[in-house]
Amino acid sequence: MKAAVVRAFGEPLVIEERPDPEPGPGQIRVRLEASGLCHTDIHAARGDWPVRPSPPFVPGHEGVGLVEALGDGVTHLTLGQRVAMPWLGWACGRCEHCLSGWETLCEEQINTGYGCDGGYAEKMLARADFAQPVPDGIDPLDAAPLTCAGVTTYKALKVAAVRPGQLVAVSGVGGLGHLAVQYAKIAGATVAAIDVTDDKLDLAEGLGADLVIDARKEDPGEVLKRHGGAHAAIALAVNEEAFSSAYSGLRRGGKLVMVALPAHGTIPVPIFGTVLNGTSVIGSIVGTRQDLAEVFGLHAAGRTRVIRETRPLASVNDSIEDALAGRIKARIVFDLRQGS
Repeated sequence: MKAAVVRAFGEPLVIEERPDPEPGPGQIRVRLEASGLCHTDIHAARGDWPVRPSPPFVPGHEGVGLVEALGDGVTHLTLGQRVAMPWLGWACGRCEHCLSGWETLCEEQINTGYGCDGGYAEKMLARADFAQPVPDGIDPLDAAPLTCAGVTTYKALKVAAVRPGQLVAVSGVGGLGHLAVQYAKIAGATVAAIDVTDDKLDLAEGLGADLVIDARKEDPGEVLKRHGGAHAAIALAVNEEAFSSAYSGLRRGGKLVMVALPAHGTIPVPIFGTVLNGTSVIGSIVGTRQDLAEVFGLHAAGRTRVIRETRPLASVNDSIEDALAGRIKARIVFDLRQGS
């Protein structure tokens, strides 16, 4: 099989031939159809974060494909079934977090494309219990971004406890943000979309955003305050200034939900204003298996659209550069059915 491999941090990925992996007990082998390019994959390939993966490794945590082989003990999945391999590749199932519905906080978790090889390949292994069945009728090229970009923003809105009629700011309208706009509308919110490119602002408006804010021309915090302030601001732009700007646009009791992960990023949080205004700053990390099932259910019901462009895996390095330069409207999905 072919795979795109990180051999050393900061260097181009290498397309190389590898033997097909054999599933062990509780594992499956998946023949991949699609794999999305997430900014986290770029951070992984560059070793940006304090906890680093160990090269060589195969990145990718938006993999979707067909079950090709079953390891011992796997009885709930069948050969040929379509499944998705999300960021949460495995959790212990025994700790307080797992038992209370917060498996994404498990301290023993293994993350796909980070702690184990991921979806930038023609085939991959997955823990069967954490491979999410994809409902019939969902295009695998749509299912791939939903596996991370979708479930991450869906969870962020849950964490924000968004209710009908509230004003929700979505800061950064890209692979994650275009889905966040849709989930906020499904929740009944009034949506303000913030970005710095015409294409993405137009995209947000086309997806139902009630207010679009061009951060090149206006201060998003001031605009939000003119509309009463945001009940929740979902921070998706990989930019520290965007986080601070979104925070400044909160109303009293509002919540800044931090999702994007700028390398070594920090923001100043004014203690006086935070206390007096009763505002909250919350971190939100991806979503659980149940969250992903709900995301797939919404898409299968026709409630969401995935804006994407497809490329072959051989374009991985050019695709990373395009993503970093902001030349992508929403999401790149590698079509593994095209070959490398």
